[in-house]
Amino acid sequence: SIEMDLLHSNGVLIIQHLQRDYRAYQDFLNFMSHVGDPRNIFSIYFPLWFQLNQVVGTKMIWVAVIGDWFNLIFKWILFGHRPYWWVQETMIYPNQSSPCLEQFPITCETGPGSPSGHAMGSSCVWYVMVTAALSYTVRWKDKSAVTLHRLTWSFLWSIFWIIQISVCISRVFIATHFPHQVVLGVFAGILVAEAFEHTPAIQTASLRMYIKTNLFLFIFALGFYLSLKLLDIDLLWSVPKAKKWCANPDWINIDTTPFAGLVRNLGALFGLGLGINSEMFITSCKGKNSCKLSFRILCIAASLATLQLYNFVKIPTHTEYLFYILSFCKSAAMPLTVVALVPYCVHSLMRTTEKKLN
Repeated sequence: SIEMDLLHSNGVLIIQHLQRDYRAYQDFLNFMSHVGDPRNIFSIYFPLWFQLNQVVGTKMIWVAVIGDWFNLIFKWILFGHRPYWWVQETMIYPNQSSPCLEQFPITCETGPGSPSGHAMGSSCVWYVMVTAALSYTVRWKDKSAVTLHRLTWSFLWSIFWIIQISVCISRVFIATHFPHQVVLGVFAGILVAEAFEHTPAIQTASLRMYIKTNLFLFIFALGFYLSLKLLDIDLLWSVPKAKKWCANPDWINIDTTPFAGLVRNLGALFGLGLGINSEMFITSCKGKNSCKLSFRILCIAASLATLQLYNFVKIPTHTEYLFYILSFCKSAAMPLTVVALVPYCVHSLMRTTEKKLN
């Protein structure tokens, strides 16, 4: 429509302005784009918070997975273009005078652009972290503590919005999103996170419930995709556009395709359910050592170090279905490591040490 073309063209002007005036901040903006990467939720934020507060850590995974699932469905419904290919195909610019947008190694996302997955993932997870931190201060009753709570509230929410705005600017700067797409992503993420503030049932979910949820999310997404395909609507229409207009073919990554994100998230949710309902988790995280600060610090350090090793595990991409299967297994292994394997090893080590001292 004309209104959408005008919205996109105004977005292109903003991107050009950012790329021209913020050249000195290029490295910082690229870094903030990485900060908003949903994959950091599983490898950095979750290991930290789960060992400090299992309720918050569990909620974080659920919010991240459900939020990214909604993001996928919204992308398929809204058919949002990305700037780096839209400027090459639109007819709004006369005489083939389309603007030149600079691309970067992280520009060439292959899925639809609206809403922004980075902005949505960042806002929902940081919303969980901020509300969790404030829940500790809201119980303070004396007058000085109330004042401190208000200052803490202002500080943490200021940090929240600074991070979200920085992530949004970075995604617009690299020409992978239009401004309205990142704004939509931020507020959609907040809505998902707020919904889980009132969903305590996830804390007591059984492995059966995790499996049922996984099956529902997968079957709904696959059914939605196949139903529209029968109507001759290709929901993977964005992939050939990305391959056609990406400045460097090496920047195209199968890991950014819609189904890759779906499989990654389903694997993470399954791994969390498997870990929480395992004997290793009950023995270690529900035992007497779980209350010790030394136990939690060791678990955090070991979890972060172990998860970094997963980055060296490169999944072969020559066969798409094999990639999805191995991606699911790798994603499931990460929360399983944080929830069960690492705490159990730390617990066994501490128990062995105590026996030797006695």
